[in-house]
Amino acid sequence: MSAVDRTRAIEVGGLTMAFRRAGKGPPLVLVHGAMCDSRVWGEQLDSLSDEFDVVAWDAPGCGGSDDPPEDLTLAGYADCLAGFIEALGLGRPHVVGHSFGGGLVLQLAVRHPTRVRSLVVVGGYAGWSGSLPPDEVDRRLAFALSLAEKLPVPVRPESVPGLVSAAMPPERLEELAAVMSDVRGAGARVMARALAAADLRAELPSVRASTLVVYGSADERAGGPVAQALHAAIPGSVLVELPGVGHECYLEAPAAFNAEVRRFLRSVA
Repeated sequence: MSAVDRTRAIEVGGLTMAFRRAGKGPPLVLVHGAMCDSRVWGEQLDSLSDEFDVVAWDAPGCGGSDDPPEDLTLAGYADCLAGFIEALGLGRPHVVGHSFGGGLVLQLAVRHPTRVRSLVVVGGYAGWSGSLPPDEVDRRLAFALSLAEKLPVPVRPESVPGLVSAAMPPERLEELAAVMSDVRGAGARVMARALAAADLRAELPSVRASTLVVYGSADERAGGPVAQALHAAIPGSVLVELPGVGHECYLEAPAAFNAEVRRFLRSVA
């Protein structure tokens, strides 16, 4: 997915954390969703590194990073991400998070506000419990835990309800399938439990970082109502809909997505 295909690693809180990095300029941290790793940000590493120091991490349990403890919560992931930012000396970076990563960067902004210059929340949630009906939370968690028991096995993105839309280019679909097929059971299981349990609704009004909320008009997992609720709760946030694309909007329409992110980050600067 990227010309930047060499991973690096750093020790954070007793865990080895892998990441990819490209470019120079203000630091920009990319936080992937569940069942993924830093490879999914290839288009952003290639495009945005002309203006930013772009760092894409592998969350605990994903890619080249160590597995997380079984009881790691979304708050624990946020503490780990804050430690990662500190260990790399990134100061107060811009932070982009997709899906699970969207909830994670919101939790980061609540728990570690001095580690966040701005937020871009892409197809994100205030936790599943904070954004979805209880029966949908139960359904998604059961699906994720069932899949985690089978890993590692080949995983098709189309097997996850609502994950991709018809706008996904075939070559990117195959690249995403390869990434998802490398996910380990521990990572998938712990991430799903952490996101399912989280409810950040009461904390969103305390977010003070400049925030962009992005979603695809065809997103069936965290679409309009979820994004609009985040926008309404976060003071001064900006809401952008990308037409014709789904939950994986940064892969389905990378040029449009990157342009919106670049425009927002320049406005913050």
